[in-house]
Amino acid sequence: MNNPSDNPQRAMYEVVFPVPDVTGSEERLTLVIALGGYADAGRAVTDSAKFLLDALEHRPLVNFSVDELVDYRSRRPGVTMNHGEIVEVSSLSLAIDVVRDNVGKPFLLLSGPEPDMRWEAFSNAVADLAEKYGVTNAVSLYSAPMTVPHTRPLGVIGHGTNLASHSAVRGWGHRMTVPGSASLNIENELIRRGHDSLGFTAQVPHYVAQSDYPLATLRLLQEVAAVADLDLPLGALENESARVAELLNQQTNESSEISHLVNILEEQYDEEKRRREQLTSSPLLGPDGTMPSADEIGAEFEKFLATQPLRHDSLALEEPGADSPQEVDETTGQRDVEAGDDEQADARSTSPASEEPGDSMPESLGAQDPPSQQQPHQESQPEHPEQQPNAKRKRGWKPWFRF
Repeated sequence: MNNPSDNPQRAMYEVVFPVPDVTGSEERLTLVIALGGYADAGRAVTDSAKFLLDALEHRPLVNFSVDELVDYRSRRPGVTMNHGEIVEVSSLSLAIDVVRDNVGKPFLLLSGPEPDMRWEAFSNAVADLAEKYGVTNAVSLYSAPMTVPHTRPLGVIGHGTNLASHSAVRGWGHRMTVPGSASLNIENELIRRGHDSLGFTAQVPHYVAQSDYPLATLRLLQEVAAVADLDLPLGALENESARVAELLNQQTNESSEISHLVNILEEQYDEEKRRREQLTSSPLLGPDGTMPSADEIGAEFEKFLATQPLRHDSLALEEPGADSPQEVDETTGQRDVEAGDDEQADARSTSPASEEPGDSMPESLGAQDPPSQQQPHQESQPEHPEQQPNAKRKRGWKPWFRF
């Protein structure tokens, strides 16, 4: 007789027979991962799975062995006693269900407690099952306590492959390290195998993180519906979210201490929102707040240069054979002489008539007397501004030397 432990996958899960149909849609099949126990502030992840199973038609596809994956000491099941007798022991269930939305479109839901052990084997098993049943993309759900007020819109942060083309939520925007989880392990394995995988984290106010917070559940399922193109019955969640928000506002108004705390959080939230708007509008940052790479900066700089007209009059010209370029005084047509050219400068200054007019000064000044020979009483203004002695010549002048 074969030992079941010889086949790790057989010991870890079993496929329900008869296998439920996962077809019925020509579009891609989505796997929703909602494992409770980690990053489950406001019980948003657990309640998301529970809501989908309670509100929609579903059938189990795969049952995982909790004895192989769960440490009961860290997650003890409840035991109900009546008059000293045990009448009920709650069971833990970790399974993949085939769920159909309002119009009958199927998707897979992995729900239950996060495994305490064998993460690598569990991730490989889930990825194998996803490939077996034709899953093309996965969506993982998380919720984290944040220093945000309940009086502002609840934010959702996304991560994963090609997030911008799949969802309108913003990404983390920078490099960071977070504690690992079984869900993140599954994401990584699916990405390694070439599948799309996204994750959404609801930002739950930290002062309600230990209570059920239906607004976080609603926001997560709204993102799932948008990414997977599902028609989910979210009306009941919307009504429950409004009711809880009204209770929170009432409790806040009744306590000056809580009201003061909420006001501080509102100011911080508004300031952070303004800062992000400034970053988003900055041409130096991408839509998700990330800095462009060196190649992207170089490409943009080349595009900028390509749109700029050439400025020939601003080019620095260099005389062949000279050690350094020599500048030309635009007002006199004379060049600046370096310290090493004193003898040549003296020769040119003592015999100006020995050189060609075109070699000693700009052509536009060839018919004029040198500045030293001009009459001091000639102070009348010339007709054109460009003929003024101190005017800068932007066009028509040439260097005194010729190539």
